[in-house]
Amino acid sequence: MMKNAKLLLVGFAGLVLISLAFGRAMAGTPASGNAASAVPAAAAGDPSLFTALLPVLKHPRCLNCHSAGDFPRQGDDGHPHGMNVRRGVGGLGVTAQKCDTCHQDHNVAGPHTPPGAPGWRLPSTATPMIWQGKTDGELCNLIKDPKENSHRTVAQIVEHMTADKLVLWGWAPGEGRNPVPMGQQEFSTKVKAWAAAGAPCPAR
Repeated sequence: MMKNAKLLLVGFAGLVLISLAFGRAMAGTPASGNAASAVPAAAAGDPSLFTALLPVLKHPRCLNCHSAGDFPRQGDDGHPHGMNVRRGVGGLGVTAQKCDTCHQDHNVAGPHTPPGAPGWRLPSTATPMIWQGKTDGELCNLIKDPKENSHRTVAQIVEHMTADKLVLWGWAPGEGRNPVPMGQQEFSTKVKAWAAAGAPCPAR
């Protein structure tokens, strides 16, 4: 009888040890709902996560509104917008040449007609967000800088890049224009991976 009791006690102790080991292993497993903890250790802080976004960020569909100067640009060659269009204080144009004089909240049908999307505008003069001529590191830090990006957090940058209808226009720019060279879902996934890894930037 005593022998059986000892065997039961040893078996119970073994089960306890197995349970504790399993619990420790599970504690090291990231929760599926936590994007930051789900990033592999090798990816955290990896600047290549940002450079993977550059085919979109440096494409004319984006760069024409984030260009040097006080005016928007047009075409794949980035030539200055016709009719001497200017930014204006709020990024909406000046005098009678307001953006919404020609640009509606949708593309006008036909080749090379005025494109459009909700909120069509340039960045304001306060935060012009000029990307043209920036190194990869400078561009990354500019995008993250609250003083330059209208006080956006990294989470709000992700929202802007993946859900803002003006940004999404780049994938459907209208007849006669080349869309950005990466699928929108692929780009969205890469933006979120960059943010989850701590929004790392290449060296300046």
